[in-house]
Amino acid sequence: MSNNQSYKKAFILLTSLFFMWGLLTVLVDSLIPRLKEIFELTFFQAGFVQFAFFIAYGLVSIPAGSLLHKIGYKKGIILGLAVMGLGCLLFYPAAAFRMFPLFMLGYFILASGMTVLQVAANPYVTVLGDEKTASSRLNLSQAFNSLGTAIAPALGAVLILSDNIKTSAEIKGLDEISKESYFLTEAAAVQKPFVFLAIALLVLAVFVKWVNLPQILNKALNTSYHEVLKHKRLRLGVVGIFLYVGAEVAIGSYLVSYFLDMNLAGIIKNNNTLNHLLSSFHGSHLSLIDDKAVVGTFLVLYWSGAMVGRFLGSYLTTRYAAAKVLGVFAILAMVSIIISISTGGLIAMWFILAVGLFNSIMFPTIFSLAIEGLGELKPHGSGLLCTAIAGGAFIPPLFGLFTDISGFKIAFVLIILCYAYILFFSKKVESI
Repeated sequence: MSNNQSYKKAFILLTSLFFMWGLLTVLVDSLIPRLKEIFELTFFQAGFVQFAFFIAYGLVSIPAGSLLHKIGYKKGIILGLAVMGLGCLLFYPAAAFRMFPLFMLGYFILASGMTVLQVAANPYVTVLGDEKTASSRLNLSQAFNSLGTAIAPALGAVLILSDNIKTSAEIKGLDEISKESYFLTEAAAVQKPFVFLAIALLVLAVFVKWVNLPQILNKALNTSYHEVLKHKRLRLGVVGIFLYVGAEVAIGSYLVSYFLDMNLAGIIKNNNTLNHLLSSFHGSHLSLIDDKAVVGTFLVLYWSGAMVGRFLGSYLTTRYAAAKVLGVFAILAMVSIIISISTGGLIAMWFILAVGLFNSIMFPTIFSLAIEGLGELKPHGSGLLCTAIAGGAFIPPLFGLFTDISGFKIAFVLIILCYAYILFFSKKVESI
């Protein structure tokens, strides 16, 4: 088999993995407003759901990079899938016993597996061909990641957010039979989708084991993180990934709450066109659907924008310098947020959703620009960049804290500053 044929098959397999972790990442977002109501959390406390998920990237990525250099890309991918499956299975007892700490443990284990998978998959895609087209290839794979993120909100709105959640006072008022029935219904809403995903991940791990993947990494080469940190563009890229992921996750995690804060559910229900479309989607009149599910459905557009943008970005980065495209998208993201917080109603909603489109190319483009020229150091560079995904653990709770103190409009200034750095990175990397 020629290298091109071997690379093509590996690229297709890797792209399917990108889809799976995109689906899971955003499905976790759908649980945040539900867990907020079940456990009666503040916005700041709810942000720690993402902390438990994304702190795994900060703790696991560097060890994963070292492990990957010893065991190779293929075994790293299998290990990542298996650990993700285990994390999904933990949601079953967590939901059955309504244990918030066990949810957090499940999130952490799921994200740990996803970390190993990302450390392996992202650099692997960049080396499956010419380095000059690495950004284009990674954008294309990430487009299918975004397909998963686009589907997840719809699944979350229907499977996880569609029913009303009772307060602790309302639960105390139920008789024992009604209370038990309510708890079983609550648990099933979380258990079914995540058990199905666990099975799919474990089956995929077995499939990868029997697929021949090209051996690219020279595992005998002795490298270190000290050596890879000498590369300035990598150091700048680590900060860029930290701020980008933090900004993207903060927006995605709090969009439902932001929309509810603006009373968008009422506005949508009073809009004949939107009411008709969403009633058809949910299969019942919006008056019967919880407000969270009504506004949560629009998260599909946020993540779909990222998918469309990555297909577009895969093309644009073959025609124009990847850094220039990144800079333009960062500017457009900032402008969209400023318009959203300066207006209200449906205008504010459409513009904040548009940020998803401009987010699209940021992760793969920052990633590929940061590891450009690293050669055999790429696993270590990938480990550092994936460590920076821990931005999703720190910025969402900070955003939630600012929201608790000053409201959403002020909190979004933090997100604008994140995109301002990405603009800086795009300009700086051109001169390195």
